[in-house]
Amino acid sequence: MNIFERLESSVCCYARNFPVTFHRAVGVHLFDNRGRPYLDFLSGAGTLNYGHNHPVLKRALLRYIEHDGIAHGLDMHTSAKEAFLESFYGCVLAPRQLPYVVQFTGPTGANAVEAALKVARNVTGRHNVIAFTNGFHGVSLGAAAATGNALHRNAAGIPLTGITRALFDGYLGEGVDTLDMLDRLIADRSSGIDLPAAAIVETVQGEGGVNTASLDWLQRLEKLCRRHGMLLIVDDIQAGCGRTGSFFSFEPAGITPDIVTLSKSLSGYGLPMAVVLLKPEHDQWKPGEHNGTFRGNNHAFVTARETLEHFWRDDAFAQEVRQKGARLRDGLAAIAAKHPGSLVKGRGMMLGIEFESGDLAGKISANAFTKGLVIETSGRDGQVVKCLCPLIIEQKDIERALSILSDCVDEALGRTRPATLKRVS
Repeated sequence: MNIFERLESSVCCYARNFPVTFHRAVGVHLFDNRGRPYLDFLSGAGTLNYGHNHPVLKRALLRYIEHDGIAHGLDMHTSAKEAFLESFYGCVLAPRQLPYVVQFTGPTGANAVEAALKVARNVTGRHNVIAFTNGFHGVSLGAAAATGNALHRNAAGIPLTGITRALFDGYLGEGVDTLDMLDRLIADRSSGIDLPAAAIVETVQGEGGVNTASLDWLQRLEKLCRRHGMLLIVDDIQAGCGRTGSFFSFEPAGITPDIVTLSKSLSGYGLPMAVVLLKPEHDQWKPGEHNGTFRGNNHAFVTARETLEHFWRDDAFAQEVRQKGARLRDGLAAIAAKHPGSLVKGRGMMLGIEFESGDLAGKISANAFTKGLVIETSGRDGQVVKCLCPLIIEQKDIERALSILSDCVDEALGRTRPATLKRVS
């Protein structure tokens, strides 16, 4: 029995699916403690959009540490925070004419969601929040209430309240307008739904199965919120920071949410960091009303600033992401075509293939791991094989991953004999 089996809680999950000890990582590759490489199509569940140990970010962080830069500063002003805010304004907010102020929360996405729900309720004076089927927003109590997954909800141990569940775009299939249904329920004072403070939504539901809201649906959701005096919260924790082909996933819809949550790839380096973006009129917090010891991860500020300056000063990187996403989608579509009933889902480089069952998708994921590809499943039954590769991936590695996936689908369907492992350089 190894040290993990003896001492680590049974709550761990990724280690069960990828049962090796990883030792180092560079770019798009993980290496285990025997030196074997794996293409990383998990990317820390979307935390490593720029790959592992990106040299530009690493050099900036090492310089900062070498010069005794502030590591922990609560929410005090520091030069690292100042530099991050200046770059965030110059690279992200100003070019998009977004009016937000930045709230630094605890360093997890769930904490940012908790803050967003609090401020929406306090601003509107209402308690109810609309959340959508198959959404995932975190596992702390408020965030878990907004999350659809039964496993995470049941772990709370108490009733989860303050949320009304609504149907995500396409939940009942094509031709059923889920927003018309929601609008009618909210407008009807006898529907039993308390007038909501807000609606919280992911434009692409990563953990929920890469379900993608249409741009029209998002535009009409914003109008619905305005019509009923509700705030619109976009949870961009996994879909943001370039994952869907623009810095914010909601940009192509031309909407301006009242509140946006960001975390995961915000630091660019895997360092914990989360923020809530608020329209100024909603920034009604009293000092310290939502606080936390680790609101000031200055090492994350350093790498986040370098990420913005290196990748987001213009649209060139976003264009690359869209081009790579198009090639990845084409490759996934070719694989899906081998299996009638499977479906390619997602947007940009947040993509997946939905299969008929979680058992089939699980076999594909497990087989891919034996061939040197780390890729997870998602969705209500784990029926979606989800691609979250680093956005800096090169074409040859996209082709390598597609080849592995193609072989694994064939083998899961009993069409070919297992292929011999090829090492990745």
